[in-house]
Amino acid sequence: MFKLIKKDEKTKARLGSIETSRGKIDSPFFMPVGTNGTVKSLTFEDLLGFDSQIILSNTYHLFLRPGMDVIRNAGGLHRFINWQRPILTDSGGYQVFSLTKFRKISEEGVEFRSHIDGSMCFFTPEEVIKIEGIIGSDIIMPLDVCAPYPCERKEAELSVSRTYNWARRSKDYFMSSQVDSRAQKLFGIIQGATYKDLRIRSAEEIMSVGFDGYAIGGVSVGEPVEEMFNALNWVMPLLPEDKPRYFMGIGLPDQIVKAVSQGIDMFDTCIPTRYGRHGTALTSKGKYIVRNAEYINSTGPIDENCDCRVCKKYSLSFIRHLLNVGEILGLHMVSYHNVYFYVNLMRRIRAALAEGRFNEFKDKFLAEYGSELK
Repeated sequence: MFKLIKKDEKTKARLGSIETSRGKIDSPFFMPVGTNGTVKSLTFEDLLGFDSQIILSNTYHLFLRPGMDVIRNAGGLHRFINWQRPILTDSGGYQVFSLTKFRKISEEGVEFRSHIDGSMCFFTPEEVIKIEGIIGSDIIMPLDVCAPYPCERKEAELSVSRTYNWARRSKDYFMSSQVDSRAQKLFGIIQGATYKDLRIRSAEEIMSVGFDGYAIGGVSVGEPVEEMFNALNWVMPLLPEDKPRYFMGIGLPDQIVKAVSQGIDMFDTCIPTRYGRHGTALTSKGKYIVRNAEYINSTGPIDENCDCRVCKKYSLSFIRHLLNVGEILGLHMVSYHNVYFYVNLMRRIRAALAEGRFNEFKDKFLAEYGSELK
């Protein structure tokens, strides 16, 4: 499903495309997070307006609400939400394993208590693939075991072993249940916490199963940024060039630019909308806490280098006013700008790769952003 178009001469960055049953996705790319089938505070017209190629949704949350009967009756998630471009669904493994006091893991699967009504649920690897089949997402992730940070070696080893066993079961069920194997693509997830040998072992085991793409999981769970990139650096040399590579759950703009330089193709994070809901804007010069008094008379846009409709029309001062009087429009404006900023950042990265100037783009972006990454 992956086509390599061009490799950067000075870094490991690469320009490519991913084919899905609902069209091509140019890579590297960012997936706005639509956990419940919607990107918080934005309409799908907003996303289409700035040409978001794909969104991410979450199996755990959709399973609980609205439930599989509703989605099945609608003919799948695409029809239910009226979004005809590709969708990736996370397995919900991270959400389940974050319910530390309300779940029990075994070799068979994970039993957990719904955070909504307290009802008991049970996810097996096979059941998750079945649910994602009902959802009808274009790229699906298998159930895995996400180890926390910090994590003792014994717990990390168990995470790797169960992730591998569940990956095999997921692949077997996927291959036996798919009517049209082109309709969905199944990725494998690499775990191993902050242990180099376990990361390498997990990568080798997951690749031995064989998947349409490979994801580096178990990052953005509270570890220092240095540890996050260690996990990336240990695994990347092992991954095949003809498969897409997904760095799950990161991150801030400078982290994304750095990860692209290491050869990553796919990203997601809830940061743009989460920050937006709390009045923090992400810009080419770092983040602005828009609510702060220092912006009370700022007549310029959130980001003078941004051409989104919010930055074209409205001042930072006005948006600050909306936030501080509790107007929903203010939250929408900052969230819109933030998601646009991420999608447009990926577009700029792809242009720099196509024109053979990515390394210069990276250095300039990181310097202007004020990043400590190199």
